[in-house]
Amino acid sequence: MLNIIKTSLESHFDAKLVTEMLEAYQESKSNFHAGGLRLNAVEGGRFCEAAFRLLEQVTTGTFTPIGKSLDTEKIIKQLANISQHAQPDSVRLHIPRALRVVYDIRNNRDAAHLADGIDPNFQDATLVISILNWTMAEFVRLYHGCSANDAQGIIDDLVTRRAPAIQDFKGFLKVLKPKLKASECILLLLYVRGKTGATYTEIDSWIKPSMRNNLQRTLRRLVNENFYIHFDDSKYFITQTGNVEVEDKKLHL
Repeated sequence: MLNIIKTSLESHFDAKLVTEMLEAYQESKSNFHAGGLRLNAVEGGRFCEAAFRLLEQVTTGTFTPIGKSLDTEKIIKQLANISQHAQPDSVRLHIPRALRVVYDIRNNRDAAHLADGIDPNFQDATLVISILNWTMAEFVRLYHGCSANDAQGIIDDLVTRRAPAIQDFKGFLKVLKPKLKASECILLLLYVRGKTGATYTEIDSWIKPSMRNNLQRTLRRLVNENFYIHFDDSKYFITQTGNVEVEDKKLHL
C-alpha cells in the first residue's frame, strides 16, 4: 500500500521528501507497536519535518533544504495567509497545525513532566500516531492520483489499527500469540483485516489445524451470540463491539 502512496505523491512532490516522510511514518508506527514510545515521537518529528517541506513545495514551488533548520512558526503563518481559493483548508490550516502538535511533543513534552512524576509517553505516543495517520490520509485524499474509491480504500486502511501480534506474509496472516482461543484468534485476524474482511477459506487457512473442526460453530457464535463479527454471505467482518473486545483484552499486542 505504501508503494501506491509513494508513487502517487512523487507525481506531485520531491521524491526524496516523499521517501523521508514514508520512512518516518513506518518507523514511528513500528516503534509505537513495539513499545518504543519515545522513539515514536522522534520519528514523528522527522515525519513532520518532511511534511512541512511538502507543504512548502506545493504552495511555493520550493522548500527548505533537508539538513537546514525549519522555521515552523514562519511556515505556519505563511500557509495561513494563503487565499482560501488558492489552496484547500487542510494545506493552509489543518495539516500544519496538527504537525506542530507532534513537533512540540517531540521537543518539549518530557521536560515539562520531569517534576510531576507522571509519565506521559503512552498518551503522547497515541496522539502522535493518530496525527500521523490522519496527515497521511489527508495527503492521499488530496494527491492520490487514483480513483476516489481507491483513495478511500487507502485512507481507510491507513487509519486502521495495526496488530504486532500478527505478521503478514504476502497475504498469509500468521498469529504470533500461541495461547489464544479459537474465537480470540479469529477476532484478531478480522481486526487486522478491518473493512476488507475475510472469507471462510481465508480464516480456515490462517488458524491452527486444531481449531478447524469447530470453525463453523465458532463463527456462528461470534456472529449470533457475541455480535463481535458480521457475515454478509460472502465475508466475515469485525464489528465495533469486536474491536473493543480485541483492544480491551489487548489481543493485538
